[in-house]
Amino acid sequence: MSTKEAIQKKVEQAIDSIRPFLQSDGGDISLEEVTDDNVVKVKLLGSCGSCPYSIMTLKNGVEQAIIRDVPEVKEVIAVNLDF
Repeated sequence: MSTKEAIQKKVEQAIDSIRPFLQSDGGDISLEEVTDDNVVKVKLLGSCGSCPYSIMTLKNGVEQAIIRDVPEVKEVIAVNLDF
């Protein structure tokens, strides 16, 4: 398994650990890509995709949880949100 594959697997596990919190509010998240420079691209789904607090959820919840579990990750961005 390459380093990139190992990082992607750890990111998927981190996302799985926070998914129930998003689902409890009618939302969800999908992993779209882990770039070569360790930026994680996700898509916020359901109510998370249209919630006015989604950027806070992304940065204060999702990003922190992923970086805590996978310190190689530099940033988490949502591909379907306009910042």
